[in-house]
Amino acid sequence: MQLSNISSVYFLGIGGIGMSALARYFMSKGVKVSGYDRTATELTRQLEAEGMSIHYVDDISLADPDPGLVVFTPAIPSDHGELNYYRAQGFPMMKRSQVLGLITGETFSVCVAGTHGKTTTSSLIAHILRHSGFGCNAFLGGIAANYNSNFWSSDRAVSVAEADEYDRSFLQLRPDIAVITSMDPDHLDIYGTAENLLDAFVEFGNRLKPGGFLLTKYGLPRKQDFIASNHMTYSVDDDRADVYAESVSVMDGRYVFSLEMPGKKIREIELFMGGRHNIENAIAAITVTSRMGLGDDKIKAALADFQGVKRRFEYIMRNADTVMIDDYAHHPEELRALISSAKELYPGRKCTVIFQPHLFSRTQDHADGFAEVLSMADECWLLPIYPAREKPMPGVNSGMIAERMKGIPVKMISMDQVVSACAEHKPELLITAGAGDIDTKVQPIRTALSK
Repeated sequence: MQLSNISSVYFLGIGGIGMSALARYFMSKGVKVSGYDRTATELTRQLEAEGMSIHYVDDISLADPDPGLVVFTPAIPSDHGELNYYRAQGFPMMKRSQVLGLITGETFSVCVAGTHGKTTTSSLIAHILRHSGFGCNAFLGGIAANYNSNFWSSDRAVSVAEADEYDRSFLQLRPDIAVITSMDPDHLDIYGTAENLLDAFVEFGNRLKPGGFLLTKYGLPRKQDFIASNHMTYSVDDDRADVYAESVSVMDGRYVFSLEMPGKKIREIELFMGGRHNIENAIAAITVTSRMGLGDDKIKAALADFQGVKRRFEYIMRNADTVMIDDYAHHPEELRALISSAKELYPGRKCTVIFQPHLFSRTQDHADGFAEVLSMADECWLLPIYPAREKPMPGVNSGMIAERMKGIPVKMISMDQVVSACAEHKPELLITAGAGDIDTKVQPIRTALSK
């Protein structure tokens, strides 16, 4: 299919972070865009303000009667009325990942994969390319704070895309440059075993176009199975990697470091983002953009200007009484990086973590891991599991995590109680974490703590 020949696109699940980026892409090309989603959100309201027609009930009479293409997300239920109508009528239909696959195949593409780190890393790469004037089309899995968007366009035929491993979506992509930030077990409801997940990551890394470049975090398994002749590794602190940081220091809320890479050293790099793991993400972004020909000074200037990604170590409050950080972390290793980084930056403050587990299957698979890393905090409040696409599983609840935690106070709390509890408790260092709807409580908590 030639995307350039399409005059109208209908999105089933238009409010998803990846779907909305594609919707904005088609709008930027002058295509008529409309869609359905289950609920109205801040993001869908923004899409409507940008000219897209969106409705929130499953009713084919409200949908585009003759779309040139229907794009759907795997999260749409199989019994959805509009989905089945378009199928029965024989309209052209593609998954989001298939459309992104066509775009990456037609452009010089940088695709960033990983069970965590991919959103920030892809956002950093896209920001550096935009800030420097190089230009790119960015398809991100989060809202870049500098631009308050998950998409921007460019006349240059270069794309930066987050490569999502869920539903094996990233195996549709055709990268010129592929980055793999992590390969920790996740989405076992899709893959069955951790080994199957690793197989998929290897397949992704081997989908490079001829002459492509592969960049992987140092120490990832299965390195011998990647066939790219141009393959480098990176690390925040291990000098066995091809690219690594040196002389990392914390100064006035920012990280300052130097970068060793083959043939040169970049000194005095500044990163105004919390979290040592974000230094590692920045190293990957520097390596990619340097390989694309950008000069060191342009890269450094762009990094110093990067304001981060919404819900990725996002500062909500910073004052003498309270530091509040919100993060999308929903996997044990993401939580480990989040909590350890916050405690490193604010060692004198008592750390309270409010965590909303995401998915019954993930909670069951990683209950021990969640318990271990959440015990790094000084106290923890656990919210009920956010089910997302899943139905409840007997015996699986947040208590599975609580009963395995050791050494710190743990409190089970409801979404209705969380704001008042924060107001009474007045935490010194507060972290809200999870991929569900905990983000809807962030601003109410901030308001309560500000009083």
